Amino acid sequence: MDLLNTLVDKGLRRETPTRGEALAVLATSDDDLLDVVAAAGKVRRHWFGRRVKLNYLVNLKSGLCPEDCSYCSQRLGSKADILKYTWLKPGDASRAAAAGLAGGAKRVCLVASGRGPTDRDVDRVSETIRAIKDENEGVEVCACLGLLSDGQAERLRAAGADAYNHNLNTSESTYGEITTTHTYADRVDTVNKAHAAGLSACSGLIAGMGESDEDLVDVVYALRALDPDSVPVNFLIPVEGTPLAKEWNLTPQRCLRILAMVRFVCPDIEVRIAGGREVHLRTMQPLALHLANSIFLGDYLTTEGQAGKADLEMIADAGFEVEGTDQVTLPEHRRAGGSEGGCGSHEGAGCGSHGGGGCGAAEEAGRGPHAGAGCGSHEGGGVCGTAAQVAPAASAAPAEPRTDLVALRHRGAGTDLAPNA
Repeated sequence: MDLLNTLVDKGLRRETPTRGEALAVLATSDDDLLDVVAAAGKVRRHWFGRRVKLNYLVNLKSGLCPEDCSYCSQRLGSKADILKYTWLKPGDASRAAAAGLAGGAKRVCLVASGRGPTDRDVDRVSETIRAIKDENEGVEVCACLGLLSDGQAERLRAAGADAYNHNLNTSESTYGEITTTHTYADRVDTVNKAHAAGLSACSGLIAGMGESDEDLVDVVYALRALDPDSVPVNFLIPVEGTPLAKEWNLTPQRCLRILAMVRFVCPDIEVRIAGGREVHLRTMQPLALHLANSIFLGDYLTTEGQAGKADLEMIADAGFEVEGTDQVTLPEHRRAGGSEGGCGSHEGAGCGSHGGGGCGAAEEAGRGPHAGAGCGSHEGGGVCGTAAQVAPAASAAPAEPRTDLVALRHRGAGTDLAPNA
């Protein structure tokens, strides 16, 4: 397939696909799915080999959130039967992290519900970061605390944080339909604050909220322009008691196409399969390892994941290896102090960069891909192709949703029960 050959060549050169090409990946048929996985797998192996990075979540504060994000079981007004507790003490959080690290995790992600941290909250999390770092040599720590105020990212960095996560989640044009208590621009601002403080930026999306193919491509191109080092791809877990509880829009095949599209657009960036892989990829999870080079081990914030032992067996059976603490995740050109900026980097003037007006790039920081009139954009009459040229995928009756696979977490952090790690 000419499309896939073109995308592989671009991926190996760190060149951004056109919007038309990205949309065409999402529109491929199930008959072509293995070809799509094989093509994206070549790009993944070129930059990351057969390594799989393991990450482990610790929910420092669960529920009690004033924000109204429609996908979230911790949201304001949620009726979901989730664990609710205030801040874990640093020692308890460190012990929770130890379970994931013992299972092979390389990065610990410290997450807290809420709009954003107070300065006192930053002090709490800083103490927890130091506790984890003191007890575990080589561990990476990523904080995810919501919207940051001026100076907070710098304080987290000084405490030893390596990264900060704040997802864009969906396209700028549809963001207001998902959340009303903060804006898309607020999220972009926090990612930029993390970058400016010298933290590795982690920002991703949630698929399956009723968005269109165009919305998915929009958010991935916006992420590309923000230049995170890692892009988590979440698949919506429709939890009862949330506004999106009935949104069962994903099949395993759809999830694989989404991951392949993200890999082609972000060839040299850590692509992480995050929440929902067990619910939506199911027995196709091993195929997804050919697309993503990172996963979460064990449970998520408020829902259960696959058992850690099963994750490790899946990785080995699929012919991959767990990335060790002595191995560097990112390709050399993307590491701090690298000699050249990757396509989409801050320093490089290549396509998708902050300063460059290249293919699909935003016109200025904080604006989505609609703004630029580059090739493949909605407004631009780009020569690279548009969505109108893409044939729709062959339709098939969707499988019945597997509601039986959605289980709320009632063990691990915030409980006296052993975690699923």
